[in-house]
Amino acid sequence: MARGITLIRSSSLSDVAEYAYAATAPARSRLIFLAGSCPLNADGSTAAVGDYAGQAAKAVENMRIALTEAGASLHDVISTRVLVASARREDLVTAWEVVRDSFGEHDVPSTLMGVTVLGYDDQLVEIEAVAAVLDS
Repeated sequence: MARGITLIRSSSLSDVAEYAYAATAPARSRLIFLAGSCPLNADGSTAAVGDYAGQAAKAVENMRIALTEAGASLHDVISTRVLVASARREDLVTAWEVVRDSFGEHDVPSTLMGVTVLGYDDQLVEIEAVAAVLDS
């Protein structure tokens, strides 16, 4: 599958950010808007209760499944938003490191946000994503 995403890094902005500052997709791309990937097991129960890293890993796993079913992969993701139910920066960083490591060299533009609550019982992490694939 052809990949058309271009990640844009800026030498004028801080290099502290662990992601590209922008991304583009060619005009002939098909955009895929994913619902927030939640740390839910197939039976609807929340995975890794009380564990930010465990929930981030399960959310990434579920995101991979949704991407595959849409004809894409993590390398087609053009942006993410990682939501973490915590006011503690350490918890946000714990979840972020799992997400960041899952993407490897494909360091898409991302936003990391602390929120007060998420939709499911015991849910601590949710990942929103947009992907772009070139139609053949």
